[in-house]
Amino acid sequence: MADVAMSGPAALSGRKMRNGVRGIFAVVLLSLLFIQPQHARADEDAFAGLATTQFNTIASSVDQIAQQGGPRALPVLRALADRKLFAAREGDGLFIRTDSGWEDARSGATVTPDEENLRPVRVNNRVRLAVVAAEAELELVSGTPAERQASANVFYQRHDPAMLPAIDKALSKTDDAALKDTLLNARAAALLSPGAPASDAQAQQQAVAKLKAAGGLDARGVLAQASTSETLDPTTRKAAEAAVSSIDFKLKLWGFGQDAFYGLSLGSVLLLAAMGLAITFGVMGVINMAHGELMMIGAYTTWLTQKAVFSVAPALGSFSLILAIPAAFLVCGALGIVIERGLIRFLYGRPLETLLATWGLSLILQQVIRSLFGPTNVAVITPPWLSGSFHLGGIEVTIDRLAIMIFAGVVMAGLMLVLRRTPLGLEMRAVTQNRRMAALMGIRTARVDALTFGLGSGIAGLAGVAVSQIDNVSPNLGQSYIIDSFLVVVFGGVGNLWGTLAAAATLGVGGKALEPLVGAVSGKILLLVLVILYIQRHPRGMFPLRGRGVES
Repeated sequence: MADVAMSGPAALSGRKMRNGVRGIFAVVLLSLLFIQPQHARADEDAFAGLATTQFNTIASSVDQIAQQGGPRALPVLRALADRKLFAAREGDGLFIRTDSGWEDARSGATVTPDEENLRPVRVNNRVRLAVVAAEAELELVSGTPAERQASANVFYQRHDPAMLPAIDKALSKTDDAALKDTLLNARAAALLSPGAPASDAQAQQQAVAKLKAAGGLDARGVLAQASTSETLDPTTRKAAEAAVSSIDFKLKLWGFGQDAFYGLSLGSVLLLAAMGLAITFGVMGVINMAHGELMMIGAYTTWLTQKAVFSVAPALGSFSLILAIPAAFLVCGALGIVIERGLIRFLYGRPLETLLATWGLSLILQQVIRSLFGPTNVAVITPPWLSGSFHLGGIEVTIDRLAIMIFAGVVMAGLMLVLRRTPLGLEMRAVTQNRRMAALMGIRTARVDALTFGLGSGIAGLAGVAVSQIDNVSPNLGQSYIIDSFLVVVFGGVGNLWGTLAAAATLGVGGKALEPLVGAVSGKILLLVLVILYIQRHPRGMFPLRGRGVES
């Protein structure tokens, strides 16, 4: 009985203990059934935060999407960057606006949501920065080679130490030498930036050496910040300071090269503008103040040609500029012959009257264009194959200006061929050197004058085609080039194409070299004074023509 009596309380205590264990197990089981799935859903649906109206939550959601990845990550982030991501006003639905309708952001399936119940996902600067970093991180792993290179450039420019794991991951998976070099630059920049994890002095100095070899403004900015950072080793700070000085010297040299390119580009425009003037002024002695307006008409001919091509054959729109070259030459050349026959030939031997007459003609041409097409600028489209730029070392070479330089060289070569290899060129050179003797030898100087003026006007039209790609096309276009054109002709030597080339290059490069020193306006004035002083000592320019008529 005593054993039974004692076993009763013990059994009761054991049952309570077992019931308590069962209760704890049940609580744990419920936690696994209810709490864990909620976390799983939160991890799986990283897009849910985008449907909120809180910027911090949206930015956090963007970071979470980048960490999880997935096939829908990049399309959603790109839609958010392009302001094409919309959220439902009620619920957590997310939709992307496409050209053909709507698609579900999570699945990519085509849907038809209630547009009145949609609102654009909110974006501010923090969200934009988060999207840029997230896109770069995703494209760095799964993008095309071009996208991966662009993402590596983003990492390099941001030099965020938080990106180091992503950079190391990408480095371990790439064999592309160019991509790896950019990633190593990005890693070096991140290691030297504030907030970077602690590293030894050797790793820091290797990062400094890598950025010094990379050069450029991005590397200089990181190294300049590192040279004053108290968290880095003193030796590293000193090495960073020396690297900044080295990069500054290289940047200055590349800056001279960039100015030289811009100067040659300006010189090629001046060469095109002055080439025709050198022919008419040299052969005929006519001071044609309407030469700039002929350039303007060439630019408008380019615009009209583009409009005609796009209206008749849009598929050939990219080649409309090529078609505009002969059109501008023929239109301006024919107009030049009409001007010579109708006006200039009555004023030979009277330079002052010729100057006044052509100046009045320039005003008439401006007003005619203003009446026909309006006083505002017209848009001449730059074809895709002339857009963009590339880097030659530290020099940024723009495609359109490089094309103008090549075009100017081709036009000059063609003009030299006409002057030296055709009967018209022979007659033009004879009239240039001695007009009276050429007439006595049977050369019809009046015909030569008309064709020469037409040729010079046609070249002015070609200059208008080129200028239309880099300047505003308006009725006042020619006024910007007429003075510089005469300056080039007189400085180089009247009627001498080699002198025109040398003068255009000298004035173009000299003007761009003086701009950083004394400013654009003061540099142009100083250049004009120097040219005047030179002409006082050498009235016939750098390359004067030789001939009996010229010498007399």
